[in-house]
Amino acid sequence: MSGHHATDKGPRPENHVLVIFGATGDLARRKLLPGLFHLAKAGLLPDGFRVVGSAPAAGAPSEAEFREHARQAVAEFGRTPPEGPGWEAFAESLTFGAADPDDVGPLLDAVRAAERAVGGQPRRLFHLAVPPVAFSSVVRMVGASELSDDARVIVEKPFGTDLASARALQAELHAVFDESRVFRIDHFLGKESVDNVLSLRFSNGLFEPIWNRQHISHVQIDVPERIDIQGRARFFEGTGTFRDMIVTHLFQLLGFVAMEPPAVLDADSLRAERDKVFRSLRPIDPAHVVRGQYEGYRAEPGVDPASDTDTFTALRVEIDNWRWAGVPFHLRSGKALAEGRHMVTLSFRQPPLRMFPLAEHGGEAARSNTLAIDFDDPGSITARFLTKEPGPYMRLCTAEMTFDYAGSFSEDHGLEGYERLLLEAMLGDQALFTSSEGIERLWEVSEPLLTNPPPVESYARGSWGPEGIRRLVRPHHWYLPDGR
Repeated sequence: MSGHHATDKGPRPENHVLVIFGATGDLARRKLLPGLFHLAKAGLLPDGFRVVGSAPAAGAPSEAEFREHARQAVAEFGRTPPEGPGWEAFAESLTFGAADPDDVGPLLDAVRAAERAVGGQPRRLFHLAVPPVAFSSVVRMVGASELSDDARVIVEKPFGTDLASARALQAELHAVFDESRVFRIDHFLGKESVDNVLSLRFSNGLFEPIWNRQHISHVQIDVPERIDIQGRARFFEGTGTFRDMIVTHLFQLLGFVAMEPPAVLDADSLRAERDKVFRSLRPIDPAHVVRGQYEGYRAEPGVDPASDTDTFTALRVEIDNWRWAGVPFHLRSGKALAEGRHMVTLSFRQPPLRMFPLAEHGGEAARSNTLAIDFDDPGSITARFLTKEPGPYMRLCTAEMTFDYAGSFSEDHGLEGYERLLLEAMLGDQALFTSSEGIERLWEVSEPLLTNPPPVESYARGSWGPEGIRRLVRPHHWYLPDGR
């Protein structure tokens, strides 16, 4: 089997047949099909590739209907219109093969035909863009079909809903795919800003020496969402914000922020250092958690009128290692909040000796001395500090220095999170994907909260969450909303 080769744009994968289970679903329509077309237009896909869509036979589209479905998806959600020779070539790569557990014949025929069209021995990559309840049956179906030989698989979150279900899912996956071929995808980790945390920390003498408990007083990871559950009551009632966002997204960002420098910048080393952070996490104390539910949630169609599901979670976690001992990490995420943001804020300790009176500058001082990393695409980094206000008196005010991706680099070749991770999976690079050890450890430290969750507190739509979040972070302050 031929390996991937390098170009002036970076390595390109070896020839591939990519099979998307759930190819007519929302994820494929919004992200996967537009993302693959953008990768093709950017010249980052292999010289030989085919995309085989799959779904249950009932209601499955024909090949022509699937290509039209893809065209409409790219037209609505893609960055470039589906037209011209580029689109025609991509559309030619799209085929469809229906699959049910008792009849995988059409899928087998479609995959074999795609492999013949590519020629040689292309690698297979399966993407499970299906609801979590279908993961196990699809994996068993792939294993029984013998299509899994030397293939890789992309698994969507959530990776279980507790420790027992996570272990059961790992067992199902590992019965067919060994761990080196499993790619648990989290689109947050595909953002450019995640890599920039590593470059910011480990390539700059300005930051590396102070990234520790001696200089940082506390860290906040904030991912509020303006949207509500958007009619996904069936999924959300069985999951909630903690399982959906904190375990899957925010803990992963924490791993990048808190990890030690890897010996080398490769997938095994990066995953090992993140897993060390997760092993050092203290079990979550329910007394350090605020769970919320936005007003009107229980009236949403499909929601239990007595539901205790969290649409908001804020918590304090601590890392028991030499770098971070005693530094609280405050995490917050929720639905129907005032803004949609993706922020990591590091707050530095105040100087040991105060030269300036802070009676009238206390509020300003509390929000200065920070480094804020915005993970929104394309992202930014902002340093806030106190400086003297011009004039005859020593009056302090807050100043900012901001590095903005959009204003600093051309985004012509930038990739969205899913695009980046699809490419990395085809290259076989697991650096930005979660390990089985890491996800099981995160569910393990979550067990005290899942076993004994505090009751949800109501909060108004468009607010920043329940009132209880203020006492959670005392004596510190939340850094969103900005300036309050």
